[in-house]
Amino acid sequence: MPFAYSRTVHFPDTDAAGVVFFARYLSICHEAYEESLAAAGVPLGTFFADYGVVVPVAKSEATYLRPLVCGDKLRIDVTPVALSENSYAIDYVIWKTGAAEKRAAVVRTEHVCISSKTRERLPLPASVAVWVQAG
Repeated sequence: MPFAYSRTVHFPDTDAAGVVFFARYLSICHEAYEESLAAAGVPLGTFFADYGVVVPVAKSEATYLRPLVCGDKLRIDVTPVALSENSYAIDYVIWKTGAAEKRAAVVRTEHVCISSKTRERLPLPASVAVWVQAG
């Protein structure tokens, strides 16, 4: 079942045309990712720190379906998907909420767990593996 994160579009999210800048969609998704991990009990202080294991984004893609502007209310659905013992994807759907809820974007990021020293792949940390499997 997807995790849902609610957010309002803020002025710094927008570009000179007054719409959300394309790269901000990834930032907004990353906020939702962090909230999803926290809600699952993954300790963010250690997950995003370098304790020998890091889980960087290896790939990202986005499809922008409609413009978003300052003040728009959003819901971001976050669904982790296992890819291997050391990688996972996160599928996001950004919804513009209100009287008529509409999809605004579909985003996917792929993450791989590696050693921060050797850059070799490692199994996912247990708490992250549980989060992915629950997705």
